[in-house]
Formats: sequence, C-alpha cells, structure tokens
Amino acid sequence: MKQLDRKIFSGIGYVSLIMLAILCIIPFVLVVSSSLTEETKIVTDGYQFIPTAFSVEAYIILFKYPKEMINAYLVTIGVTVAGTLLGLFLTSMTAYALSRRDFKWRNKFSFFFFFTTLFNGGLVPWYLLMVNYLQLKDTFAALIVPMMLNVFYIIVMKSFMSGIPEAIVESAKIDGAGDFKIYTSLILPLSKPALATIGLFLALAYWNDWYNALLFVSNEKLMPLQYYLYKMLGNMEGMRKAMMGAGAVVTTSIPTESLKMAMTVVATGPILLAYPFVQKYFVQGMTIGAVKG
Repeated sequence: MKQLDRKIFSGIGYVSLIMLAILCIIPFVLVVSSSLTEETKIVTDGYQFIPTAFSVEAYIILFKYPKEMINAYLVTIGVTVAGTLLGLFLTSMTAYALSRRDFKWRNKFSFFFFFTTLFNGGLVPWYLLMVNYLQLKDTFAALIVPMMLNVFYIIVMKSFMSGIPEAIVESAKIDGAGDFKIYTSLILPLSKPALATIGLFLALAYWNDWYNALLFVSNEKLMPLQYYLYKMLGNMEGMRKAMMGAGAVVTTSIPTESLKMAMTVVATGPILLAYPFVQKYFVQGMTIGAVKG
C-alpha cells in the first residue's frame, strides 16, 4: 500500500512539474512568435502563438547596424564576466571573514553591512561620488563597481560557510596554512553550490543592467546591450509619435510591438544558455541557503 501511495505521489509530482514547466515556456514561445509576426497583424489580431503573417522586419531593424550591436554585446559580456568574478571574490571573502568565530569584530561589521540595507545616501550623493570623486564617468568600471557587493548575497554566503565544519579550518591551521590559503584551497571548493547560485544572480543583474549606463555612460562604445536596445526603442517610439503628430497615415509600418519582442529574444537568449551549467549547484545552493540560520 505504501508503494502504491508513493507511486501516486510521484505521479502527481511529475505531472505538476510538467504543467509548471509548460506554463514557464508558454510566455517565451509567445514572445518568439510575436517577434516573427508582422506589425499590422499584431495591431489587428493581437499576439498569437503561431505567426499567421511571418516577418523578420523587427530583426532586420535590430541588426541594421551590426557593428553597434556586436559592440553592445561585447561590452555586456565583458561587464557580466568581470563583474560576476569580482563580485564572487569580494562576496565570498567578506562572508568568510564574517563566518569566522575567531574574528572578534564580525558582529560589528555584520551590523555595518546590514545598516546599509536600511538607509542610503540617495541618488545625488551617489552620483557625485561616482563622477566627481571616483572619476568613473564614461569608464568600464562605472558599469561594474555599483553592483559588485550585495548585502543579501553576503548573508547567504555567510550562512553557507558557517555550516562548514570548523575542524577543517583548525586542521589546516595545524598544518601551517594561512587564512588566505584556507580560503582559496578549502573554503572556496566546498562552497561551489553557494558560489554558483550567487554567481547566477550576479550575472543576471549585470546582464540586465541599463540604469548605471543611463547615469554614467555617454560614450557609445561603452553602451551595454540593454541600454543600446532601450535607446533604440525610444528612438522608434519617437519616430512613431512624430509621424502621428504630422498626420501620417501609415503609422503601423514601424514595428514597435514586434520590435519589443525581438529585443526580448535578443537580450534574454544568450543568458539562458548559462543556466544549464549551474543548475545542479543552483538548486543545492538555494536549498542549503534556505535552511541555514
């Protein structure tokens, strides 16, 4: 009887997961289909799962200037890789120091980090700090520095590292290993699930970021993909409104709706490829981070 109950429970679980997966895939299928549909068809019939009037005009407009698009991709990839690696390094080092019971200042530093989640100086002081004092205007670092450290990620990493047996650190110290050697040779390899989880969150944040580019970047060669697409969409909307203001009849010839969907495909496609490589660590890291105090 128990075996039958287990099979029924497993069957319900599998069916529920399949249904949930389908619900997650459906919006992306709709986005891809809409990006391949003529603008007039979207305006008259709405979004459809199967394109009734196939068109690649939105993608032609997106890649009309391939050099700018490729440059935006390269900037975004560079920012994502550099920011994720630096963010993981600083986050894990900070979390390791705060997780050490023999660090007498760890409670004071923990309060200092937590305090920053409750209060901040605001946009204007932050902008003045970045531009006037750090001199990061129109630099590659302006896209990396603001998001390198996140207090929530430090807390998650600290909780994970606190679960690593203290005997491992003590035995390494007996063998003569220093703190940095213990951190790089023992703690980091044991923290792969948490590193993969936080690394994925950091990579997504850097990949989707456009706000920092809006504030600190005016050089077109430093524009990331999201900000480049944001500006392109703004230009298209401006053209459409100008045509309507001038009394033009052919206002639907500008593929604004299908262009939005094409931008979504272009922006989200590459980052989806990174998820399968960290999936097993992602699930394990989220589970452990959720149960640790």
